[in-house]
Order: sequence, then C-alpha cells, then structure tokens
Amino acid sequence: MALFTFKLPDIGEGISAAEIVAWHVKAGDRVEEDQPVADMMTDKATVEMESPVAGTVLRLAGEVGDQVAIGAMLVEIETEEEAEVTALSDAPPPSEEVIEAETPGESVIDEARSEDGTGASPLAQQEASTSLSPNGGAANTFPNSTMEAAPSQVLASPAVRARAKELGVDLSQVKTAGERVRHSDLDAFLLYGAGQGYRPAGVSVRRPDEQVKVIGLRRRIAENMAASKRHIPHFSYVEEIDVTELERMREQLNASRGDRPRLTLLPLLISAICRCVPDFPMLNARYDDEAGVVTRHGAVHMGVATQTGAGLMVPVIRDAQDRNIWQLAAEIRRLSDAARAGKAKAEELSGSTLTLTSLGPLGGVATTPVINRPEVAIIGPNRIIERPVFRGKDIVAAKLMNLSISCDHRVVDGWDAASFVQAVKTLLETPVLLFAD
Repeated sequence: MALFTFKLPDIGEGISAAEIVAWHVKAGDRVEEDQPVADMMTDKATVEMESPVAGTVLRLAGEVGDQVAIGAMLVEIETEEEAEVTALSDAPPPSEEVIEAETPGESVIDEARSEDGTGASPLAQQEASTSLSPNGGAANTFPNSTMEAAPSQVLASPAVRARAKELGVDLSQVKTAGERVRHSDLDAFLLYGAGQGYRPAGVSVRRPDEQVKVIGLRRRIAENMAASKRHIPHFSYVEEIDVTELERMREQLNASRGDRPRLTLLPLLISAICRCVPDFPMLNARYDDEAGVVTRHGAVHMGVATQTGAGLMVPVIRDAQDRNIWQLAAEIRRLSDAARAGKAKAEELSGSTLTLTSLGPLGGVATTPVINRPEVAIIGPNRIIERPVFRGKDIVAAKLMNLSISCDHRVVDGWDAASFVQAVKTLLETPVLLFAD
C-alpha cells in the first residue's frame, strides 16, 4: 500500500485557486483510474478532475464552495502499489473540455423557444442538444463508475436516484448539461419545472422552505451582477421600432433559405448594430476603471447571452462585423448548442466587446439590462407586438418592437446612446439598407 496525494494542477493561465463545486467521491470510496472525483471552477470555466490512479479515497480537500490553491492537496488516495507514489504537483492540465463557464452579469437571448432554437434571455431557459440522451446527457455508460443507468439510459448516482424517487420525479424529464443527473439538476428541475406547470407525483403544490448554498456558476453570476451595479453608473434608453418590413423580409428569406439555418431577428439585429458601430466607437468598448483606460475596439465581438441548465452563459461571436446574416445565424446556433451541452470552450465564453440580451418570445414592454462589465453598453430587443398605427389617414396593422440599451455613463453620453439607437432604428425600419454597400 502507498499514499498518493493528488494535487490540484494548473487548470488555467493566471489561475491561483479554484472553487470546489461538486464532489463525486467521499472518504472510503473506491476509485478507478480516470474516474471523475471533483468539479473545480475557475474564473473561466468548470473542469472535471479525474483520478490519476486507482485506490481508496482517504481524505478530501474541503467542502463544496471551498477554494483550493493550485498545487495544494485535492484528494489523498491509498493505492495498491508497493512502491511509493509521488504527488502530481507538475501534472499536465486536465481535458480542456468545459462543463460550465463564467458569465457576465445580465440577461440573455432565449431563441431556444423561438424559431431557430438559439439560447436564452438574461434570465431564462434551457434545452439539450440533439446528441444528448433523454435526460440531456450523453447516452454513454460507465462500467467502472458508481453511476447507475436505468433502462431509459438516465445516468445518476444512487443518492440522486433515491431522492428523485422520494420526490416522485421521473429522471428522464430532468435536463442536465453533463453526462449524468446530479443533485443540482434535480434542484433546478424542481424549481423551474414546477413553475411551468409540472407537479411531481405525490408532492403537494406547496413546498417547504429550502436553503441553497450559492456556489459555482450561480456565485459567479451574483458576484458579477453586484460588481456591475456597484461600479457602473447605468442609464437606459428605450425606442420603439416598426419592424413590419423587417419581419416581411425575414419571412421571404426563410422561405428560400434551402439548407441554411432559419433566420430569427438576432442575425439581422447584429448586422444592423455592426454597421452602426463605426460611427459610435464609444459603445463598442471596454473600460478598465482601475487603470483609467477605455479601449475602443475595432472589431465587434458580440456576446449573445444564453441560458443553460447549468446557468447563464454568454458565448461570443468573434468578428461579427465580417459575417453575413446566414453566417451569424449559424454561429449563434453553434455557440448556443455548445453552451447548453457543456462543450463551449473558455475562449468562446470570454472577450466580448458588446453584449446582446433578450427575453425572446417572453418579451416584455421594455427592459433595463445590466451591463456586462468591463463592457460599457448592452442592447436588449423586446417582444414584437402587432398593433394598429396611423399611416397618413389610414389605420393599419404594424409590428412594433421596443429596443433597449443600457450604458456606462462614465464613458457614454445619453446623446450618443440615443443617436446610436436611432441609427439602428433606421436600418431595421428600412431593411434593404442592411444589404447596401
């Protein structure tokens, strides 16, 4: 027998510590080589840590929510090797596959419930990719793990399965961004599923009070939201836009799209924004308030907020200004699917210069979104509503949409924000201009 100390390796450039967001083992458990032992979250992503050796778990570094320094003990394992086993302080980084990622602080686009299935709203919804099993995870089995697979191929630990049975929850209805259903997925299902009309068998409508520790992605969201409101003097501006012609053109384009992705409003809106940004460079910027420097970016790296089963993420469309509407639609779909499936890479979830956020079909009359710090502006389209309007002496039906923008008043003046929205309004109300040179 020998003692193996599995030290937390360097899992990201410039990272000094990581947060424990989930344990997959406990003291006394038998683990196999490459078996997942913990999920660790950095400022960039959550990474699944796998045991380098087989043996029996003797000690864990701490509880969920604790911070572990790079190079510090994560797990102590008693191995069956006769020779002394050395610690892995210089072990190579784990797989770069991202389970969940950092998020800025605000709303999001949920096209998942609209026509092309893209992600989210500053606040809302989830959907699994087509490659996932009925519970949203990959339809794989793990013979060496402690996970159990039901006939429906739902993977879950015995503890999660027992809890679901006690609550009367069918695990096949529970979505997950990972390979198996965890307690956090079950919590999310009970919280949000019940709000959409789901009632577990044998469970009363009224639920007891519950204390949920704020950890992982939810803690990152809380911290970023608070920092944004604490540091940034926000102001918001809302304008009504007649999108009747834009919607007519979108329907015509979709009718002849062939094998290209179905267009929603988002690619057209992003195209309009990118055309207007050169005249309003103060909006496509990031403010380093500690250094007192504003960087006005030439390229538009558009953040598109996406709700996932793990929480809010914001995938980034790089160089959005160089893409046509079909390329934008394809990239929105690719990134949102990757985020919801837990496959988005860290570089795809950071570096945005301007963020687009929407409640999608949930809509609302107007929104006042919170800025994705250190950016200085965030744009939010609202629900399209058909209403009667005057056209000269005639009253006709028109499709109207409010467009909101929130700005950092330290960098952007109200006149600039209003002028920018008016420029976008002109393009959206005369959509042929989107294709003019």
